[in-house]
Amino acid sequence: MTAPQTPHDNQPPERTYNPWAEPAGASADPTTEGSAVQDRAALRRELLEAALIAIVVTVCGALLGLLWAWLAPHVPLVGDGSGNVYLKNTEGEEAIGGDGTFVLLALGFGVLCAAAAFVLRRAGGIPLVVALVVGGLLGSVVAWRLGIWLGPTSDLAAHAAEAGKGVVFDGPLRLHAKGALLAWPVAAMITHLFLTGLFGPRDPEPPEPEWVAPQPAPPSDG
Repeated sequence: MTAPQTPHDNQPPERTYNPWAEPAGASADPTTEGSAVQDRAALRRELLEAALIAIVVTVCGALLGLLWAWLAPHVPLVGDGSGNVYLKNTEGEEAIGGDGTFVLLALGFGVLCAAAAFVLRRAGGIPLVVALVVGGLLGSVVAWRLGIWLGPTSDLAAHAAEAGKGVVFDGPLRLHAKGALLAWPVAAMITHLFLTGLFGPRDPEPPEPEWVAPQPAPPSDG
């Protein structure tokens, strides 16, 4: 008698051996998965904090604009009654003083914002620095436009006609050097990096290797 043969159509599928395949029943390390989830959550939290800081810094630009319109020296002008406007003091430095006042105020705001951000979040990080730079630049633009809007009108002909012939009036507030808009973000970035370098958290130092003193060789009999 012969053993019954398995029909050709019901043959079990052939299995190929793959040395790189994961063993059956093996699963990912739960510790690694938990660490990846924590890293993603920390990154989202860091990006959210950076966005909030950028918004707050931008809003602070309104205060800078108010201070600039209040403290910046105004340029005295005078009209001749025929629509022509002239500088009352041709050697005056009021125009340069307006730019200098904006730069000094922007530097102060940059230092204060960076110090406040460092106190609230000592961990630092690239998103925080980017938030300070972007917020400082947007805040400078807000301060620039708000200060011009709060200052004297830019319609010199109408202002001269309203003031009258030979009457001194204040010229519009202008920012001649547009590079002054970079004072705030640059000051914030440098201040934050400086504070992080001095008072930020330090990376743990690697443990020192343990050296074992070599044992002396036993004396030979010979």
